[in-house]
Amino acid sequence: MDALAIKHASAMPAPTWGWLKMNDARIDIPAGLARGDVPEVDAPQALFDAAVSFEGAVAELQERLDAARNTTPDTRACVRAVQGAATAPSDAANTDGDLGDLDIPALSSYQERAVRDELAGDVARAFETGIGIDARAYLNFLAGESIVLGTAEGATEQVTVRVAAEADCASAASVDLVAAPESTLDVVLELDGTDDFGGADDAPALIGSTMRIFAGARSRVNVTVYTTALPGTVALDDEGYVLDDGARVTVRHVVLGGGTTATGLAADLRCDTARIDIDTSYLAGGTERRDLAYTVRHRGKKTISNIIANGVLAGTAQKTLRGTIDLVHGCKGSEGTERETVLIASKGVDNKTVPTILCDEDDVAGNHGATIGHVRPDQLFYLMCRGVSEADAEALFLRAKFEDAALTAPSERVRRAVCRLAERAIDDFEEEFA
Repeated sequence: MDALAIKHASAMPAPTWGWLKMNDARIDIPAGLARGDVPEVDAPQALFDAAVSFEGAVAELQERLDAARNTTPDTRACVRAVQGAATAPSDAANTDGDLGDLDIPALSSYQERAVRDELAGDVARAFETGIGIDARAYLNFLAGESIVLGTAEGATEQVTVRVAAEADCASAASVDLVAAPESTLDVVLELDGTDDFGGADDAPALIGSTMRIFAGARSRVNVTVYTTALPGTVALDDEGYVLDDGARVTVRHVVLGGGTTATGLAADLRCDTARIDIDTSYLAGGTERRDLAYTVRHRGKKTISNIIANGVLAGTAQKTLRGTIDLVHGCKGSEGTERETVLIASKGVDNKTVPTILCDEDDVAGNHGATIGHVRPDQLFYLMCRGVSEADAEALFLRAKFEDAALTAPSERVRRAVCRLAERAIDDFEEEFA
C-alpha cells in the first residue's frame, strides 16, 4: 500500500482550541504495508447466534424515540435562527423601520450543525466514532468484514478480540456489538505488537480496531483495551457507543507501547439515566506519540459521564488528550466530569491537555481539571545522593506503570505482552516482577 495520511483525525466537535493547532491530529500510515492476518476472536457461539445488526438496534431505538417525541414547537432563538423563521428585511423592503427580531443570534457553523442535529433527533446520522470517519473507513477496509456479536436478553457473556502486529503488515478488526436489555457483556481488545520482528523493533507495522457498541436498556457493558506495541508500530483504537435507557458502560484503556498511537472514543448518552465511565492509563517514552480523544454527548436526562486519565511521559515523548463533554439541550439533571493526572519524568516531554465542556442546558454540572507535575530538582538530588541516577529514577516511574498494567491485566496472555514490552525498557523486569 502507498503511504497514507489521515488528516483531521480525533477532531474536537467544536474548534475551541484550533488557534493553538491542537484541535485535531494527523496520522501517517507507513508505505509498503501488506494486509496482515485476520484478527483472533474468542467468543461463545451464543454471541454469534443472538447477534442483531448495529443498524437494527439503532433503528428500533429510533422508533421509540420518535413515538415519545415532544411535538410542542421549539421557540428558542437558536432554533428560529436555523429555521429562518425571522430574517431582517432588506433596506429596500424595510420601509417601516422594522429591525426584525433582534433576539435571533448569529450562529457559528458548529452551532448551526448542532441545532440541526438536535431538531432531527436522528440517532444514526449523529453516530460518530472517536478518531473519525476517515480512520473508520480505513480500518474497515483493512478488516474486510465486520465481526457481529450480540447478547440475548438477560444473558452474561464474554468476548476477546486480538489483533497482532506483523512486520511490514497492516492488520485491523471491525467489530459490532449489541448488548440486549438487562444483559452483561465483557469485552477485551488486545492490540498486541510485542512479538519479536526478527530483532527489528523499528520495523513498520500497523494494528487497529474500529468498534460500534450499542448498550441496550439497563445493560452492562465492560470494555478493556490494552495497546502494547513496538516503536515502529502505528496503533489505532476507534470506538463509538450508543446508550439506551439506564445502560451502564465502563471503558478501560491501557496504552503502553507503539511509536504512534491514536485512541478515540465517542459516546451518545441518548436516553435517560445512561452512564459511561472511562478510565485511561498511558505511558510514553523515547520519541513515542500518544493521541487520545474522548467525546461524550449527554442527550438523555440524568445521564452521567466520567473521563479519568493518568499517565507517565519520559524522554521526548508527545501526548495530546482532547476531552469534550457536550451537555445537549434537554439533558436536565446530567453531570459530566473529566480529570487528568500527568507525571512528566523528563524535560523534553511535550504534553497537551485539552479539556472542553459545551453546555446548552441549565440544571446540569460540568467539571474538569488537570494535575500536571514533574520530578523536582531537589527530589532528583535526594535520589542521586542515595545512588539512584536520573535515568534510574525515570525507570522507577516507568516500572510502576508497567507493574500496575501487568497486575490488572484481564488475562495471562495480556500480562505476558505487558512484560515483554517492559523488558525492552527495563532490564530484568519480568524476573523481578514474577
